[in-house]
Amino acid sequence: MSKSNSHADEPTIIADTNLSRAWARLFLQIFDSRRTELSPLTLSLTGFDADGGVAETAGVRESLDRTLKLKHKISIETVAFTIFPDRLWKIARGDRSRLFSLYAGAFPRYVAMNRAANGRGLYFERMTNFSKAVPSDGNQLEFILSRYNERAGVRDTMLQVAIFDPARDHIKTARLGFPCLQHLSFVPTKEGLVVNAFYATQYVFDKAYGNYLGLVRLGAFMAHEMDIPLARLNVTVGVAKLDGVKKSDASLAPLIAAARAAVAPTVSAKVPRPSVTARGASA
Repeated sequence: MSKSNSHADEPTIIADTNLSRAWARLFLQIFDSRRTELSPLTLSLTGFDADGGVAETAGVRESLDRTLKLKHKISIETVAFTIFPDRLWKIARGDRSRLFSLYAGAFPRYVAMNRAANGRGLYFERMTNFSKAVPSDGNQLEFILSRYNERAGVRDTMLQVAIFDPARDHIKTARLGFPCLQHLSFVPTKEGLVVNAFYATQYVFDKAYGNYLGLVRLGAFMAHEMDIPLARLNVTVGVAKLDGVKKSDASLAPLIAAARAAVAPTVSAKVPRPSVTARGASA
């Protein structure tokens, strides 16, 4: 007998141009079912602006953040920051070397701020300081960008980033909060940069929105440094779990309402046809 609660289902595919709506579709698909998870999931975002920004719906994001705070969970921005430190990138003013330096200097403080959650590392730290045995002094992003920019043709298999490290992460702990994100790949195409991310598991209520936002920002950074637009983000999840909250929790009502409003089909208002007067008809 299997020890798992997962099912061998057909893949769930969610494609959208709005991050909030994509998350709402995922959340409601689990919430409205008899289960607490989807397996497997592929979520794909497109429609980014010239700076790699993604459309969001304020009602969904604000309602989710309020609910996360109520449940003593970390905010969407905090989750996104673990994947890409957007505010440090703004401080660096387009200088990626300074970004990497700022992050390396601040990383010990990030760990100290929440050692229980961050003691095993953070995603951007794994990307930029994986191991001294890795080229570019462990900075996988710098290795990719340097190789990409130094010559015309680069094999796609070079543009990969490892997060999961068997030496550190194959341990006997029953539940491991980090890393859920396992691997990333970057694929330059004629339309722009495609970012692919793989999660073994993803916590839909606690982390997924922030995960997607952080990945979009990481993709925008990589696309900027590669001098191409961000075209698509694909996130593949082995098991997407509605974890950290119960469906029967009454405090979810405002979030559920905001999610349903976001996914409701828009009905175009009918423009009434102008009436034809007798004078108009004879003209």
